Amino acid sequence: MSLQAIKYESGNLAILDQLQLPYVEKYFTIQTSEDAWHAIKEMRVRGAPAIAIVAALALASELHILITRKQLPSEAEDTRALITGKLGYLVSSRPTAVNLGDAARKLEAVVANSVGKPESTSLGVASSYIESAEGMLAKDVEDNKMIGKYGADWIMANAISTPESKATVLTHCNTGSLATSGYGTALGVIRALASNKWLQHAYCTETRPYNQGSRLTAFELVHDNLPATLITDSMTAALFSKMEKGVNAVIVGADRVAANGDTANKIGTYGLAVLARYHGVKFLVAAPLTTIDMATKSGKDIVIEERPASEVAQIRGLCKENDSSGDLRLETVCIAASGIEIWNPAFDVTPCDLIDGIITEKGVMEKGSDGQFRLEELF
Repeated sequence: MSLQAIKYESGNLAILDQLQLPYVEKYFTIQTSEDAWHAIKEMRVRGAPAIAIVAALALASELHILITRKQLPSEAEDTRALITGKLGYLVSSRPTAVNLGDAARKLEAVVANSVGKPESTSLGVASSYIESAEGMLAKDVEDNKMIGKYGADWIMANAISTPESKATVLTHCNTGSLATSGYGTALGVIRALASNKWLQHAYCTETRPYNQGSRLTAFELVHDNLPATLITDSMTAALFSKMEKGVNAVIVGADRVAANGDTANKIGTYGLAVLARYHGVKFLVAAPLTTIDMATKSGKDIVIEERPASEVAQIRGLCKENDSSGDLRLETVCIAASGIEIWNPAFDVTPCDLIDGIITEKGVMEKGSDGQFRLEELF
């Protein structure tokens, strides 16, 4: 059974604190939009799909509380304004991931439709929001499983040399249950390969500077007992050059896919795509339709978030010796020369020319004979 990073039932939301993984599995409660904003900004929850779901459900939890305490605005239009304002605030927490903005727009439309009904009430508006937000949780898991199925089938049909062979794949950052509502996107493809007994081996990169690969993806692969190896980001070229390793495909997630297929994902993805092309390794992006932004023409239009310098200059890990109470002790240490200038973009953009396929819940989109993706056909 895959990890459950988001727990929700009837207004009660709790998320697994990813800052403490893989050493401590600790859930903490999210009750308000403010709680969610800080959890997202501080990367206690991360991954484009998970960010959107947590934000949506946090506001649902807040509305549950207001309903219970009879503190909703008296007028339907005022409740709509309250919800719209909260959604705008939540979207500001991580600008690059398009799923959050997409979820907010869809929920705003639901609320607007509710307000437009003749019998509209404040409670009805809040309830329509809650129902739609809760529905997003279940749909994300369903979509992830379809992405896994389509991706695994494509790899076996297009990246494997002989029918009896199994797939060896590499993934970057974390795209599993910890980055989604469950199962995962790129890691969901790996899970689907394994469930069909098609997986030979999985490699995951460390993913500096935040180490989502070594902390989170490795944690999920060990949890699921899958054959896997961790490497540092700089080892990828050496891995691809080893014929005996036989890497067939790179599968990554996405924080935003532009209309032409250019993809913004965790920093280091672009370099992987270049290496994959040079070594003849298939390069795939796994992303739900909510990650595809048809309003953004190309990667040049994607805003890239820059993170604090401390993420590069410092690293957090488990001490060999626990504290006097016997509890695990985590410590942050400096690993960079004091005074050095640091640049820390959280994402890079992989040009569509380097992408062989985009895996969605509707299937795998490949480029046409003109070398262009036709992503509009998915909608």
